[in-house]
Amino acid sequence: MVKRDFTVKFWGARGSIPVSGPGFSRYGGDSSCVAMRCGEHLLLFDAGSGLKRAGLQIEEEGLKRLDMFFSHCHWDHIFGIPFFMPLYRSSMKVRIWSGHLAGVMTTHEMIAGIMKAPYFPIAPEIFIADIDYRDFRPGDVLKPHDGIVIHTGSLNHPNGAVGYRVEFQGKCACYITDTEHVPGKLDQNVLKLIDHADLVIYDAAFCEKEMPRYRGFGHSSWEEGVRLCRAANAKKLAIFHHSPLREDDELDKIGEDAKAEFPGAFVARQGQVVEL
Repeated sequence: MVKRDFTVKFWGARGSIPVSGPGFSRYGGDSSCVAMRCGEHLLLFDAGSGLKRAGLQIEEEGLKRLDMFFSHCHWDHIFGIPFFMPLYRSSMKVRIWSGHLAGVMTTHEMIAGIMKAPYFPIAPEIFIADIDYRDFRPGDVLKPHDGIVIHTGSLNHPNGAVGYRVEFQGKCACYITDTEHVPGKLDQNVLKLIDHADLVIYDAAFCEKEMPRYRGFGHSSWEEGVRLCRAANAKKLAIFHHSPLREDDELDKIGEDAKAEFPGAFVARQGQVVEL
């Protein structure tokens, strides 16, 4: 029987740097990594520290193929790559996709760039999986498997970033991080990607009152996420990319405030699974 379920799992929801300690026990401390299961196919978005745990489950399940997509290649979204055990299995087939550096650097060059001396002791040539590096341009429509359509778009972030809209079995989940909004102006690229989405995973590193201090950092607020989801008629908003300074009690309060403004809002927790 062909699997038709569409689920989303948060392996890491933190931004900037992983954190640990009692104040981070409920929402988790690993950085960005989200898995989307579209039937029998697994799509991974970003390779932060959460990727290590994702890899252990993939090994446990005995999966033989997957696709990885990058929003961009800042440290907190890539440093899980060398510790992703499926890449060290000859039986594994992995396609790695990126588009934020289109025309500047290929996906293969990006991965090679983060695994070289003096910053890292081994090069990607140590991987023995069957790896297919894929390049695209923001705005391209990707079709990695039959029945899965992924729309892409540019986000407002230093050095560029890409947002994704994944469509499968009449449902839609969007991965929108890292991006900074312009006050008083809804981002049209984001609105297009999240139009009538069932789930929007949105960069909410800051609260609106904090934005003036962090203008130019390339991140947004949960309040802007609410405004965008309302305008796009989206159903659920996952508040994501939590500041490493934000402890559990503060995230609880953000969740309460966001839900009061938009009933479909929630704060993403590491290990949380959402069924669409």
